Amino acid sequence: MNIRRTGADAIASKGWLGAHQWLLARRLSQGAILTLFLLGPLAAVWIVKGNLAYSLTLDTLPLSDPYVLLQSLLAGNIPERLGLIGVLIVVAFYLLVGGRVYCAWICPVNPLTDLAAWLRRRIGIKGSAHVARSTRYWILAMTVVLAGLTGTIAWELVNPVSMLHRGLLFGLGAGWAVVLTVFLFDLFVMSRGWCGHLCPVGAFYSLLGKWSPLRVTASRRAACNDCMDCFEVCPEPQVIRPALKGADKGVGPVILAANCTNCGRCIDVCSKDVFTFGMRFKNPPENGAQALPQAAASSNWNTRET
Repeated sequence: MNIRRTGADAIASKGWLGAHQWLLARRLSQGAILTLFLLGPLAAVWIVKGNLAYSLTLDTLPLSDPYVLLQSLLAGNIPERLGLIGVLIVVAFYLLVGGRVYCAWICPVNPLTDLAAWLRRRIGIKGSAHVARSTRYWILAMTVVLAGLTGTIAWELVNPVSMLHRGLLFGLGAGWAVVLTVFLFDLFVMSRGWCGHLCPVGAFYSLLGKWSPLRVTASRRAACNDCMDCFEVCPEPQVIRPALKGADKGVGPVILAANCTNCGRCIDVCSKDVFTFGMRFKNPPENGAQALPQAAASSNWNTRET
């Protein structure tokens, strides 16, 4: 029995590079950022000093994590001027390109969770524990309350993102256990469990970039052949259907959900080039006559989402 692999049609029509261009761009981005941080401690080339919480590039450009700053303020700490400037720069950037771009293009844990998702598909692991996606927002609320109650940035001590980044710079130590736990949890217990359901960092950045103009759009959704590959590779598959299948309801093709990470994988794996990057303002509603009347396909989507 031949089992069709996710993205096989895209590879056949666009070639391997064409079907992985945005994935490769993300890995280059994550690798380049991590390399810049590592060059100082490992090679004494100090292009970037600091870490993901606060960094100074070429002794000129400050960048500060607004989530860490929020916890610091609630803990009673007043940041210095450069820290505030760094936050303003980062906030402005993510307001433009989408807050969860951080998750797909910068976060050092993302390659590990992507690997776990890929292995689940290749091994054929079925079933998954169920935790509501809204749980990450409750955890986010608890982290900021904890900072206020304890007077410390307590979450950053156990945050897998921070632990992995600090560990790569200064030695991971016990942090390996936390990172390995996240990987094994995503692989065996819950599909996309950490990033998609639990991580408060992603929850924070989804709020920050909720109204960002840069979006993925299903601009050629009439060409969709319901192969489901976009659904398989998307870290937040619930964001796809309104844009892809909403023509009969007058819904525009732009993915407006705040939890879209702008990772571009739906663009990569679509053999029909349904998806592309665009602007949220170019989102004309369509009438039912333009929709694809595919009751069977709709039923298929409902089945896959449950």
